[in-house]
Amino acid sequence: MEAVAKLRNCPMSARKMRLLVDNIRGKSVQEALNICRFSNREAGEWVEKLLISALSNWEQKSEGRNAEDYDLYIKTALVDEAGMLKRIRPAPHGRAHRVRKRSNHVTLIIENRIVFEEEVVEEEEEIEVEEIETENDQD
Repeated sequence: MEAVAKLRNCPMSARKMRLLVDNIRGKSVQEALNICRFSNREAGEWVEKLLISALSNWEQKSEGRNAEDYDLYIKTALVDEAGMLKRIRPAPHGRAHRVRKRSNHVTLIIENRIVFEEEVVEEEEEIEVEEIETENDQD
């Protein structure tokens, strides 16, 4: 089972955010939280809050199961550019230069490596149904 958390319009450039997100992609949630906590970058604070949100989303979606028992990992981590605020900075000779204040969107998808017991039973039932259908087709 997977859970999604999205951070929209974070006031930081996507390039700076990707430096941290690239480090945590594919890692376990606990390891990623430690990377974010001990990172000196501002992106660490944003991504840590987002990871905690994704973790609570997963627990809510899986009906209160404990996340530590199912070895959660970061399946997908995306950073996209968002809208840009354009500001004006005074320049010499009465001119003006444009300042682009960039922002980004972050999407995290976490998933469990250990399968739920109900899912294993459902997969076995589906395989049995497929075998019965193929036997009926052959007759």
